Amino acid sequence: MIAGAMDDRALRTTDSDTVTFLGAHHPFDQLSDEALAEVARDVDGRAFGAGDELVVPDQKVTHLHIVRRGAVEVRDRDGVLLARLGEGDVFGKDALADKAPADIRALALDAGQLLLIEASRLEALCAAHPPLRYFLAPRAGLGEAAGHARADSAESGANLLHTPVGRLVARRPVTVTPDTAVRDAARTMSSQGISSLLVVDDAGALVGILTDRDLRSRVLAAGRSPECNVGDVMSPSPATIEASGHAYEAMLIMARSHYHHLPVMDDGKLVGMLTDTDLLQRHSTSPLFMVGDVHRCNDVADLAAATTNLRKLLVTLVDANASCDSIGRVISSVGEAVNARLLVLAEERFGPPPVPYAWMTGGSLGRMEQTALSDQDNCLLLSDDYDEAAHGAYFRELADYVCDALNDCGYVYCPGEIMAKTPKWRQPLAQWKRYFDGWIDTPQPKALMHACIFFDLRRLHGDAPLFEQLHEYVLRRAQENRIFHAYMASNAITHQPPLGFFGNFVLVKDGKHDRTLDLKHNGVVPIVDIARIYALVSGIPRVNTMRRLEAAAHGSLSGGGAADLRDALEFIGTVRLRHQANQISNAEPPDNFVHPEQLSSFERNHLKDAFAVVRTHQQALSQRYQAGRL
Repeated sequence: MIAGAMDDRALRTTDSDTVTFLGAHHPFDQLSDEALAEVARDVDGRAFGAGDELVVPDQKVTHLHIVRRGAVEVRDRDGVLLARLGEGDVFGKDALADKAPADIRALALDAGQLLLIEASRLEALCAAHPPLRYFLAPRAGLGEAAGHARADSAESGANLLHTPVGRLVARRPVTVTPDTAVRDAARTMSSQGISSLLVVDDAGALVGILTDRDLRSRVLAAGRSPECNVGDVMSPSPATIEASGHAYEAMLIMARSHYHHLPVMDDGKLVGMLTDTDLLQRHSTSPLFMVGDVHRCNDVADLAAATTNLRKLLVTLVDANASCDSIGRVISSVGEAVNARLLVLAEERFGPPPVPYAWMTGGSLGRMEQTALSDQDNCLLLSDDYDEAAHGAYFRELADYVCDALNDCGYVYCPGEIMAKTPKWRQPLAQWKRYFDGWIDTPQPKALMHACIFFDLRRLHGDAPLFEQLHEYVLRRAQENRIFHAYMASNAITHQPPLGFFGNFVLVKDGKHDRTLDLKHNGVVPIVDIARIYALVSGIPRVNTMRRLEAAAHGSLSGGGAADLRDALEFIGTVRLRHQANQISNAEPPDNFVHPEQLSSFERNHLKDAFAVVRTHQQALSQRYQAGRL
């Protein structure tokens, strides 16, 4: 029986009973007593029996449904379980808000009672009461919910995260051709008040850059005639950045390579020049300048000092309302810079490497998703020319130096010893291929669970072609083995979101973290695992979870499913980062365990929504695996 046809089972409800009930559940708990009384006058009661269909797909929904007693199961039109609802939960709000037919099937699991608010009355109540309007607004995804949870901020240094490079270009490009005399080029720079010129060919294509540094070192100091051509002294084929790129990317390119000028392109067309002065003038308060400080450090003590404010940086970014995705990328950029600088210092200390190598990182740094809690996960990929007797001591000393220094800088030793200082994870290419062959061809559940970190590897320093050989090999092998897919899918549903049968939170039962939600292992990790399996099945080379989900939306995962998972990850991650930022601000060690009572009703309800999204996709992944369609 459908709820809209249950007039013969209408129940008498008293306003006082309804006020008491609604006042104990979100979003009605946000209303004043007077407002609650107004809402209660518009509520009707309906009884339902076990097995009754309360809403069916394509039904016109005319009421908001609130579960007063009993239990309700909600599935999508394909029968996939979305949620189990209990006392105080609502359904039908998306169809009402979107003014669209129902896209769900709601089935009563046992006998109970609904409270119903008719659509037109609900609209009037929402217009009068912002908390109701906010909760019942048209569905925009959890990502937008996370955005609502963060107030819009004025432009600040932290907005380097979002500012497109094109917005920082102050003027049209000033160009010369390669056959321009250096004297004339210098006059142009002086008259225009600029420190560099872009060099273009007759077709307008960028071929080089001429800076005041080039004039000093390649003309004056070299004794060249000022009548020589620009093409003879310019820096050819300069690094560039797209106008659509973010300013923090420009900052990282400049810091890593010690550039002061960066040409800006738009779909192959030269649009201007970005200088470090532009960044300083526009964003001198940006926390991202920590990356520049790291690249200027000359010893471990300096690096340790440069990273002492890393946790304060996280607080700054949270306070600046940056997204969870952006915060992870920025915090990871600092970690990446520390690794790279230590490897440069190590090579200065021990000499040039005897054979090519690549320093690889996995885990949260590999995925560019670090937070305030970060140990180190790294390993060494060596050329197959490596000989243990001849080269072993060099790479052992290099690995020990870097791993020990990372620990001194706050990136503590990996509890599982997945570090380059562990001999097992310091191997030539052929051995690494054998490692991956074992994980892919003969997967063992426990071993594969620990090995998942290696499917998120990224090169931070060293020989790029060497790393690409391994990366391409792993992608190809992982994509073609269906048994491996099944084991990875099984791993991806190991960590379950903390939702009970009736949609209530399942809390950790442990002395130190008793009655908390573990937002990492039961919130973030399941989404990371889901994204990883879809990426490996599709041969997607990206390792960042958001980018994996975006890419999977064009292949193995539906666009809507990918968007839901991205929104869920952003919201769970935002709550987690806010929790850590509060702990840091209170001089407490940050962790991933949140007491639900410390969250607002808004956050609790949207966490339940996010966890339900994760559970739905775990079930879909499990069904797909069981059906043999991976």
